[in-house]
Amino acid sequence: MNDPSKRRPRVGLFATCLMNVFRPNIGFSAVKLLEDAGCTVEVPAQQTCCGQPGYNSGDFDAAQALARQVIAAFEGFDYVVGPSGSCMATIRYDYPEMFADDPDWRTRAQSLAGKSFELLSFLHDELGVDRVGARLKTKATYHDSCSGLRSLGIKGQPRALLATVEGLKLKEMQDTEVCCGFGGTFCVKYPEISEKMVDDKIRNLLATGADTLLGGDLGCLMNIAGRLKRINAPVKVFHTAEVLAGMADGPGIGDAPQETR
Repeated sequence: MNDPSKRRPRVGLFATCLMNVFRPNIGFSAVKLLEDAGCTVEVPAQQTCCGQPGYNSGDFDAAQALARQVIAAFEGFDYVVGPSGSCMATIRYDYPEMFADDPDWRTRAQSLAGKSFELLSFLHDELGVDRVGARLKTKATYHDSCSGLRSLGIKGQPRALLATVEGLKLKEMQDTEVCCGFGGTFCVKYPEISEKMVDDKIRNLLATGADTLLGGDLGCLMNIAGRLKRINAPVKVFHTAEVLAGMADGPGIGDAPQETR
């Protein structure tokens, strides 16, 4: 990717709502990883929420309005990349469905969907990144988020990259592919079920003896981190991008607010 004879891919970074508000360090980490892989990265100021909450709740008009804004903001890039399986699955699979009855916007949605990728899978599968230069001495375990795993097939890519982080030992937990109970609006509609699911997840997490939890979707990580904090469990939580970029040297998710840079 660093061959000077080749044009650097122009990547538009999709800054998810949760990342933008609660964990900007994930965005900085994503930019570093993409630039290290030979990309030119831009963050369009016109972008908005992907529209997933409205779409999942049946507010299709609001979802379409947001989708149009995202499509217009990103369609000029070679690729659209985001550090979230759920958001990128929405752009890849839900956008074309949203405009099934609108030929013009459906074509534009399909074009954007074809060049939209989740960050970790993009680095590994599309750019061929097979190692990073990061270091983090920790025993970690990994949570597979539902959207990334089931919609986008993200499973081996983060683990392959984490295996190259010096000092990091990964211990798989039982039922790592089982939902943590967040599920976007699910945790609001069914709080008792959600709480039971996250407690099950944490029980499996603690059984590994890991002192760090990693994952690829901030919503899931915030859900688990919040529960860990309420039970005073000594486990730090990071987005995988933060570790791969060597930027997991501060407070973990849920520990303390991070200042923007």
